[in-house]
Amino acid sequence: MLLRPPALPRLPDGPARRRFRSWRRTRPFWAGTLLVLGGTELLVVPLSPVTVLVSLGLGGLAALGIGLALIAAGLFLWFLPSARHYVSVNALILSVLSFAATNLGGFLVGMALGIAGSAMGFGWTPRGDRTLAVALPAVLLTALAGPSADRAEAAEAPPGRPGPPVTASATPPSVTASRFSPHGFTLAGVSRLPTAEGRLKVIVLKMRAASLSDYRLRTRDGRAAGQLGLGARSLELRGEVTLHLTRFHGCLEGLLCLTFSPDTLPAPPVIPPFVFMTDVTAEQALVTADTITADGLELRALPGA
Repeated sequence: MLLRPPALPRLPDGPARRRFRSWRRTRPFWAGTLLVLGGTELLVVPLSPVTVLVSLGLGGLAALGIGLALIAAGLFLWFLPSARHYVSVNALILSVLSFAATNLGGFLVGMALGIAGSAMGFGWTPRGDRTLAVALPAVLLTALAGPSADRAEAAEAPPGRPGPPVTASATPPSVTASRFSPHGFTLAGVSRLPTAEGRLKVIVLKMRAASLSDYRLRTRDGRAAGQLGLGARSLELRGEVTLHLTRFHGCLEGLLCLTFSPDTLPAPPVIPPFVFMTDVTAEQALVTADTITADGLELRALPGA
């Protein structure tokens, strides 16, 4: 004869529990919980013994900053749900950046929790269908698992569009801008661009449009000893915009400064919307767009270096 274990007693449904349940249902509670857990996981390794922290260097310090920011974002979702869209977008940016800026995003665990929490927070609604809140984390995590080789291959031969019809300069001009705002931004990968002196390894960035403020380009003219300078108060790129860069440096939303090159390209393919960068410097091998509009355009000869 089998003996059934006694049933565990249920906790009484008292007034405090009912108030908490009612409070929880009026805000993206579980989204905030995932962000708090993700931020806490990013803090675990840097807050271990001092010898471990020293060995981590800047990655450990970045983990402290991003971890605390994700915990703060989770608290905002709990206590200020009206700001969930703005908070979720910024939390998503930090979660993706944690892969390149910290210890692989807390060995992927903290990054995955942050992405899932921010996506759930963005898709949460006070009542009604919660499909968006559930589907967004799955879509983003699936995109993160996509192979980078496919992106690089797409950069070599974009479907339906021929490669650049012109040969790029073997020595890319330098570009600076006070602000760079891409729209519909995707990270296409790494490609090799033909030049007069062979193929040049470049980062390929694609987007629907881009805005640059205080645009300055400085290039060496191959037929003369001097340099040419091109400047504009603003530069607007529209249509199928493609940038080929050998180096890119900028501060994400004016906070976190990063430098990318074809050999140090971050792995995550997901670039959140509404991203902008300040204090941008780059080496621009080639740029193509359907339309390019400049305000306050000027071109002048500069003395040789």
